[in-house]
Amino acid sequence: MRWFTSDLHFGHANVIRYSGRPFHSVGEMNNALVSAWNSVVAADDEVWVLGDLAMGPIEESLPLAGKLVGSKLLVLGNHDKPFRSRKRKEFWTERYLSDGGFVELHKGEVGLTLENGLEVLMCHFPYEGDSGDHDRYIAERPRDEGLWLLHGHVHTKWRQRGRMINLGVDAWGGVPVPESTVIELIDRGENVLERLPWV
Repeated sequence: MRWFTSDLHFGHANVIRYSGRPFHSVGEMNNALVSAWNSVVAADDEVWVLGDLAMGPIEESLPLAGKLVGSKLLVLGNHDKPFRSRKRKEFWTERYLSDGGFVELHKGEVGLTLENGLEVLMCHFPYEGDSGDHDRYIAERPRDEGLWLLHGHVHTKWRQRGRMINLGVDAWGGVPVPESTVIELIDRGENVLERLPWV
């Protein structure tokens, strides 16, 4: 089975307030994210994390990803160390693979064929829109050539906007999203959907 998620922000105290997460501390949030993931994902499942895995003290937050079950693949986001660090990119790539337990890291956009045969695009960034008031990382964004886009980055702004599906935990109640749900949304067509409440 295949799952999607994004923007876990392990170790990031400010995201609790910024995204309205229902936690009193970073430790409570970290434990809840691990528990929610492991309650739905099986050991032989594939999970695509569409960026922004961890912040805060990386020595504490990155190993939390190692507690997440499944075969994990990361599409790098702007807060991921291998995305930002040019001088130490290889060092951080190895750390994400070893300490975080990822099997692959990708930068930029990644094509994927869903189980129904539909080709989609994945990237941390949406075609347009941002978590704030203006679009950042313009050069890092994919070009809209008509494909559905699975992304993160916008936190609570939307769950779906047109052909863009935000797989961030803040839009889906804190849990990874199964591929079947993504296919259902695409089958329903372009839409505007707001975030779901945290479970």
